[in-house]
Amino acid sequence: MFYYLVKRLLLAGATLLAILFVSYGMLRLAPGDPTRSSLFGSDSAGSAVDAEKGGLIRNTALREKLDLDKPVLEGFCRWLKRVVLDGDFGESASVDPGRPVTEMILERLPVTVTLNIWAVFITYLLAVPIGVFSAVRAGSPGDRITEILLFALYSLPVMWVGLMLQALLCEGGRMALFPLHGLEVTEPDRFSIWQLQLEIIRHYTLPVFCLAYGGFAGLSRYARASMLEVIHCDYIRTARAKGLSEQEVIWGHGFRNALITLITLFGGLLPGLVAGSVIVEYIFNIPGMGSLSLLALSSRDYPLQMALFAFSGFLTLAGIMLADLLYVAADPRIKLT
Repeated sequence: MFYYLVKRLLLAGATLLAILFVSYGMLRLAPGDPTRSSLFGSDSAGSAVDAEKGGLIRNTALREKLDLDKPVLEGFCRWLKRVVLDGDFGESASVDPGRPVTEMILERLPVTVTLNIWAVFITYLLAVPIGVFSAVRAGSPGDRITEILLFALYSLPVMWVGLMLQALLCEGGRMALFPLHGLEVTEPDRFSIWQLQLEIIRHYTLPVFCLAYGGFAGLSRYARASMLEVIHCDYIRTARAKGLSEQEVIWGHGFRNALITLITLFGGLLPGLVAGSVIVEYIFNIPGMGSLSLLALSSRDYPLQMALFAFSGFLTLAGIMLADLLYVAADPRIKLT
């Protein structure tokens, strides 16, 4: 196990390095100049010329600061050196100029993590039992109705669902059951403890639902397919022949062998903490990692984009390694070498 972890960590480091280099190269080769800004600040010709000169000086200084005046490979090496030796991902160039990008990410990370933890918890809590139920009763009317409903739910785009929920259930819509946007409770002092908890739940309900419903529909189908593969195996028939109850057969013998597929899907959830929240955070005006990624992309903030690439790449590789370790816990026959 120790040698396996060392080998995987070295491989993960090399993979992350390749991801960052490709990301940096794509940013540098993209058309346009991220340092370009308005050079004219007045209507008079003299002040316009002065503003143009000042703008060119500022742009030149910013290009040097971001190493945009260097070749791609040299610029990447200089950025990587600062990150590895000093732990410095740089300062924001346009989203919040002069502010460390690490501080910006850490400020918004708890919001996105909280939303996604609740979404993942609800997804697995509901999807796994429904998938197992459908597999055990495959071909029954209940299974067919469930399949139709889940495929219909899976086909709905997040943007449309979020906007429809706002129009129907939020303040200003037909029924003001939930807040229109944001997660912070206004004037929390006027609520009791239980009222405050209820108000927080109201703020989280719709964003969490939008994050969870697509994964819930897909995961339940994967759980059903995994259970169907094992439910007709010989060891399941043997367990039933021994007189074990149906619950012990399904959950004690069948479900554990069907966990491999679910664990593989779970390993891909960590990078979704950033990518999967972009649309939902934009619709509900939530200041999280998704909206920060959108701001960094639209403003071409190189330091912030590279920090987000590094964070997303780390989460992807961490999810793969976590899935490998969970395989052993689920099936002792799997050996990590």
